[in-house]
Amino acid sequence: MDASPQSRYVSRLTQKTLALILAGGRGSRLKQLTDWRAKPAVPFGGKFRIIDFPLSNCMNSGVRRIGVLTQYKAHSLIEHIQKGWGFLRGEFCEFVELMPAQQRLDEHSWYEGTADAVYQNLDILRSHPSEYVLILAGDHIYKMDYGPMIAYHVENQADMTVSCIEVDLETAKGFGVMGTDENLQVTEFAEKPDNPKPMPNKPNTALASMGIYVFNTQFLYEQLCKDSVTPNSTHDFGKDIIPNIIDKYRVFAYPFRDESKNQQAYWRDVGTVDAFWSANIDLVSLTPDLNMYDKEWPIWTYQEQLPPAKFLFDDEDRRGMAVDSMVSGGCLISGASLKRSLLFSNVKVNSYAQLEECVVLPNVDIGRHCRIKKAVIDKGCMIPPHTVIGEDIEEDRRRYFVTDDGVVLVTPDMLHQRIHGSFLQSELMTTEQIAIMQSPN
Repeated sequence: MDASPQSRYVSRLTQKTLALILAGGRGSRLKQLTDWRAKPAVPFGGKFRIIDFPLSNCMNSGVRRIGVLTQYKAHSLIEHIQKGWGFLRGEFCEFVELMPAQQRLDEHSWYEGTADAVYQNLDILRSHPSEYVLILAGDHIYKMDYGPMIAYHVENQADMTVSCIEVDLETAKGFGVMGTDENLQVTEFAEKPDNPKPMPNKPNTALASMGIYVFNTQFLYEQLCKDSVTPNSTHDFGKDIIPNIIDKYRVFAYPFRDESKNQQAYWRDVGTVDAFWSANIDLVSLTPDLNMYDKEWPIWTYQEQLPPAKFLFDDEDRRGMAVDSMVSGGCLISGASLKRSLLFSNVKVNSYAQLEECVVLPNVDIGRHCRIKKAVIDKGCMIPPHTVIGEDIEEDRRRYFVTDDGVVLVTPDMLHQRIHGSFLQSELMTTEQIAIMQSPN
């Protein structure tokens, strides 16, 4: 039987914690998916945005004072947070506060690195007194109770604590890699090393930073001020702050584990098109690694009020149906078939179309007789009738972006439905649809 929300312990230490979500990055490895939005604003899981996961983790952990630091093409991210995360009450010192890059120090100062992003907001942070600061990345998919990590930090009398996972050596090249002693105190740290150092007794595995940090507040402020005047610093936590403090201060690694299963917990960096497609498609499996039906740990978001998904026609060759799929509100499956696919809100799939292993973002119209396989269809695409995607990779490469694993990414630009910021009207597009596509969300 599922545990009730009241049965889960919430640490009081979270009430003394200020969370900062670093959400300013583009996420260039997601290719054209981030041409018009920041990576944390990319849709995920049918009706969510990537940013919803760290925000929901904060809510469920009892961390109710949150700053979101934005920079790259942040309009849709800011709009989403304003619409969906404005329910906290300032009277109770609870808030989700947007902190866009605004040249606070001088007219040339955009955020130069993760540490610099925090440093440039020190005056704001000091107006929100706290004992601990929780630094989070805004572009990862996971469910995590931050309370035990903060308690672990306090128990170890640590100055800084870094949450970590075990990864293979090839994957580790894209992470900060740590070495620890027997007490998990960090003794070495290398940011994105060419030759990651393996863990003791695990020659094919490295200990990687998740980009989740707990600091004692005053210690963090002191280190940021020192770093700001350090010559040749890139002002980054992984490249500069951590390597410079591990010899002098108490820095501990916190293994991110699912104790109920005695294994490493679910955590995904959906930073490539392949990883994004795979993490979404995994959700339609019988027992996905990420449980979206967890009543104890809900993922909160903003969503339109939409009618339920609708399936039409039951003719032998024209049957609206979905097998091993997830279909969001507002979708209309009109005499089309879906297999192992995930549809976001307001998607229309017209008669005789066939979709297999597809991730279809909001407000997409797929024309009649289309056959699409193993693809990511970006928001606002109007796929013309009889389009075939995913059957001839070389032909797909001429029009779309195709990954090394054969996932095809299709965006409005690739369909020539966006030219210099405006859209061409096709026979499929209504005035309302054009307006939807022009939205940067």
